[in-house]
Amino acid sequence: MTNETSRTTHFGDREVREDEKAGLVHGVFSNVASRYDVMNDVMSMGVHRIWKEAMMDWLAPRAGQRLLDVAGGTGDISFRFLKRAPEASAVVLDLTEPMLVEGRKRAEAAALSDRLDWVTGDAMALPLPDNSFDVYTISFGIRNVTRIPDALNEAFRVLRPGGRLMVLEFSQLPNAAMQKAYDLYSYNIIPRMGQAIANDRDSYQYLVESIRKFPDQDTFAAMITEAGFEQVKYRNLSMGIAALHSGWKL
Repeated sequence: MTNETSRTTHFGDREVREDEKAGLVHGVFSNVASRYDVMNDVMSMGVHRIWKEAMMDWLAPRAGQRLLDVAGGTGDISFRFLKRAPEASAVVLDLTEPMLVEGRKRAEAAALSDRLDWVTGDAMALPLPDNSFDVYTISFGIRNVTRIPDALNEAFRVLRPGGRLMVLEFSQLPNAAMQKAYDLYSYNIIPRMGQAIANDRDSYQYLVESIRKFPDQDTFAAMITEAGFEQVKYRNLSMGIAALHSGWKL
């Protein structure tokens, strides 16, 4: 009988057992937690901030909504959401406790602690009740999940009827020449930045490889639909370097 110890998945360009991947991902983000936000700025030359604002513009947070931000570690998406939505609240869930520690520090500095809860948990088995959130977000995190369909099924479960899923993730450029140029930059420059800034080349090598393993925009949109979401749409950002995916639980 096939089980988690015999099934395999990718960890970057490596093939690993499914039951090993979560621990490997945990190790990556534990290593980079204290420098994660700085590296995001360096790797994207600050463009990730524009992408996240585009996410908020499309999401249009409303007063009183309850957000679940999965793989939300340092709280970046939750902070943006709460600043746009008076009386809203958020739960930040992450597999990696050191990422949540960094997020709590930022929340205290931004005077947002009273509107936030922090939970250590797995996107594939959320320790949260059914029909309990208005919005589910995951930003640059779903490609690290061992079984993406399981995470999408869990998102559908915890959203209330009328709730919305929004995913921000690196994606695929539609032009082969542009994709090749971007790959050359990613594989040759980003790991070196990781070594210079975070003293961790291997973690950033994995992050680059994981981007290339993630499904293209249409394939991922079909996976969201398969999980039960309706009105599934996506928008390319920076010509497809990243993409926003939206779906509704109706």
